[in-house]
Amino acid sequence: MLDLSPQTVVHVIYLSREGAAGAGELHAFIDGLNDDDKAQLTAVAWVGRGAFEPEDFDEAVATATAEATTPTSDYLMGMPHLSENLEAGLEALGVDVSGEEENFL
Repeated sequence: MLDLSPQTVVHVIYLSREGAAGAGELHAFIDGLNDDDKAQLTAVAWVGRGAFEPEDFDEAVATATAEATTPTSDYLMGMPHLSENLEAGLEALGVDVSGEEENFL
């Protein structure tokens, strides 16, 4: 179950779309999250890219926690198509991304 605020994920999506201009802010934002939120953010991205099914979200979170060997910000920022994966992950988990993006902006 997604306990991470969809607004937090949308913030990461927004900053990742900024590319190099937002890289420092994105790195700091992700680093500022607690470990549970970092694991959930990673799990959302994994669901979005198809590595886990939405119904296996809790397993994805557990895997992200167990396999965290590098800083989450480095891992996620090195992921191709991060913003697209996060959007797809939120949608797969039943979150209205368009509505959350409107609220964010």
